[in-house]
Amino acid sequence: MTNSVLRLTLLACFVHAGSVFFASSAIAQNTSEIGIGIGGLNYKGEISPNYQFQNNRPALTVFYRKDISAPVTLRGAFTGGFLRADDANVNGINGKQAPLSTYRNANMKGHLLELSGVLEYNFFDYHYRKDKSHFTPYVFVGLAGFYTKTTTESRFDKRQGSLLNFAVPAGLGFKIGLSEHWNLGLEAGARKTFTDQIDHLSDQDATYANKHDMDWYFYNGVSISYTFFKIRCPDQYKRNPKLLK
Repeated sequence: MTNSVLRLTLLACFVHAGSVFFASSAIAQNTSEIGIGIGGLNYKGEISPNYQFQNNRPALTVFYRKDISAPVTLRGAFTGGFLRADDANVNGINGKQAPLSTYRNANMKGHLLELSGVLEYNFFDYHYRKDKSHFTPYVFVGLAGFYTKTTTESRFDKRQGSLLNFAVPAGLGFKIGLSEHWNLGLEAGARKTFTDQIDHLSDQDATYANKHDMDWYFYNGVSISYTFFKIRCPDQYKRNPKLLK
């Protein structure tokens, strides 16, 4: 996911979220979800300058969603998984291994833990139960804190260490109702970090690594969740219980 795609996603989320929060027709929802997902973590940085499918490593996430209006959902999640990258997988313009990658001959492995909070915008009213089947695409944006512990070996040395930093998650997804309570989801998202130290190479010579190029990581996966419904008594019935008779 490039910087321009990230900016467009952020803009779309803020515009749609603003229209919801300030619209007089926004009605609070009484639904929430708890779920679990499985997928892959993928690193993009010095040792992997582009998204490479072969770098995907197993990841697991657990999350809680709370609907605050028909289209807007807040989600908190904890995600953990592995990271992997290798200079040997980076090809140059001639289709062969890139010269810098050949010279550096570095590889990285480790793990990452993330705690995130995001705002999701659902394009359809997902909980409109009069529909026989309910589904919606959605976009999301938020803030995350992450911890990594990685080891990087190169032709010249071996470096390892841990890192605690922040990231901006953004992406898109799709969810569909399997039944009244069960949901299936698909999601792809990028995390822009504010560090170039996931691979521990940014303090090297400028010919060895570019310290101004921040690292990214991605999570893509499938999830299943369970919806809880809370029946709220309308205010007019609370004030006058006789109406229920």
